[in-house]
Amino acid sequence: LVWTLRQSPYHDIDTPDTEVDTDIPRLRAGGVGAQFWTLLVPPGPPRADSCAQAVCETLEQIDAARALMRRYSESLCLALTADDMADARNRGRIASFLGPVPGSTLTGSLGALRAFHALGVRLLAPAGAPWADEGLTAFGHEVVKEANRLAILLDLAGCPPAAACQLVAASKAPVIISNTGAASLNPHPGNATDEVLLALRAGGGLAMVTFDTDRTGDSLHAVADHVEHVRALAGPEGVGLGAAFGSEHGSPRPAGLTDPSGYPRLIAELLERGWSETEVALLSWGNAQRVLREAEFTARAAQYKGAAP
Repeated sequence: LVWTLRQSPYHDIDTPDTEVDTDIPRLRAGGVGAQFWTLLVPPGPPRADSCAQAVCETLEQIDAARALMRRYSESLCLALTADDMADARNRGRIASFLGPVPGSTLTGSLGALRAFHALGVRLLAPAGAPWADEGLTAFGHEVVKEANRLAILLDLAGCPPAAACQLVAASKAPVIISNTGAASLNPHPGNATDEVLLALRAGGGLAMVTFDTDRTGDSLHAVADHVEHVRALAGPEGVGLGAAFGSEHGSPRPAGLTDPSGYPRLIAELLERGWSETEVALLSWGNAQRVLREAEFTARAAQYKGAAP
């Protein structure tokens, strides 16, 4: 959403007539209480200064996201912790976490990661980073260790299966996949394999099912099938929802789930399939809050032991 709005800065997300598939009224209609504001940069032609350009674009994304929160402060608020997430809901706000940022911005620099953290970033995406994609390098292990110390969640969306499993094993904190489907139901390269889902379960991680026709099917029922498969492998505490709304109109979405107002329809479908209210509460809120709290606990433990930047 941040990237899309930067391209069209005159959008008003407080009204339901924007040219993107999400806005505050539809977030409210869907009962959304928290969201990740992705700071990933769309790929462009190769450049000699591509790393520096990625850092610059990411900083501009952070600035734009924080400006949006200030502009719509009655509805949105920056969240840094699990407590912030709960407090926002209690105050009638939508908790907004900054990230993920692209791991490619960290080439050779843990200082960049610490700087992003100071600006409020709480998720990092290793996909596409030279220190992660073909196996964790020595620097990659340092990135994971520092992310754990800072309570920055690793978001494995887009990572190859082998790299994803290696990252799960290397991280002392739970990791997430912020938008995915089940590869065994649809072998899309962006969907998580059963091996990855089982690794997430073992590591206490979270796989968040997306609403994307290419990845999770063209109907609400198909998306529910992916949710149930992910739950079966990652566990009841390892499944969440990560629809990845915020793109321009025309992006393929399943019928009934074309914008955030469709969330209650998916919940109703799962209840009809026999899910309990407790299981739905974990899916829609509790599991994400658990992962955040466990990441914060891991960070405090590392800091207590004297892990220095």
